[in-house]
Amino acid sequence: MNRLKDKVALVTGASMGIGRATALLMAREGAAVAVTDLADDAGREVVQEIITRDGRARFWHLDVSDEAQVQRVFSEVENEFGPITVLVNNAGIAGPDKPTHELSIEEWEQVQAVNVKGVFLCTKHVIPQMKRAGHGSIINMSSIYGLVGAPDVPPYHASKGAVRLMTKTDALLYAANLIRVNSIHPGYIWTPMVEQHLKNMPDPVAAREAAAAAHPLGHMGEPDDIGWACVYLASDEARFVTGSELVVDGGYTCR
Repeated sequence: MNRLKDKVALVTGASMGIGRATALLMAREGAAVAVTDLADDAGREVVQEIITRDGRARFWHLDVSDEAQVQRVFSEVENEFGPITVLVNNAGIAGPDKPTHELSIEEWEQVQAVNVKGVFLCTKHVIPQMKRAGHGSIINMSSIYGLVGAPDVPPYHASKGAVRLMTKTDALLYAANLIRVNSIHPGYIWTPMVEQHLKNMPDPVAAREAAAAAHPLGHMGEPDDIGWACVYLASDEARFVTGSELVVDGGYTCR
């Protein structure tokens, strides 16, 4: 229950799915949690659930692609809880499922703005706080598609590959400050994003069965599977882990 005692965690995209699970588990393990998202009502519900369980949390509306918002929110979190020592860069969008030659510039840039620029901005503005604290853990949500390719959603796959290499660069840049930076690579996790993706298929039921079967363990993961991975990387148990790729994919990338 105290794996994250005395830590201050900020989770982006924390209103649902992986972000919600991560925020709840981090609070359960003793962290003060800044729940951030564009979905205000759902985000406040997460905070209320944490408080009901005697945890510490507050919600902030945050568009991670807007630097002024990121700077303001991160400053307010520090004023509320103290320096942020755990950052989970989880906010992300899938973007359109079109072949590359059919994509518009706007469609491409929208995905990069959230999935890549958002990671950059949040990292940029958390580093000074972590330096003041003397340590920190940044957890970047990549994907199995930051490791392997697939013939769909090109903007998403490109963005997750970028996040993987950004992680390694920042791990090297800030190791001397005792700031660890790692990426997590989920397989198919049953979240609203995955559910919507499969609903758009010609036969959603068959698509869900096929997605589950693509994992050697025979099923898709749950948000808590990734939430616990985040707890580990945020904790002192992972004090010698930086620049790593934590793959939580039911064996998907073993093939």
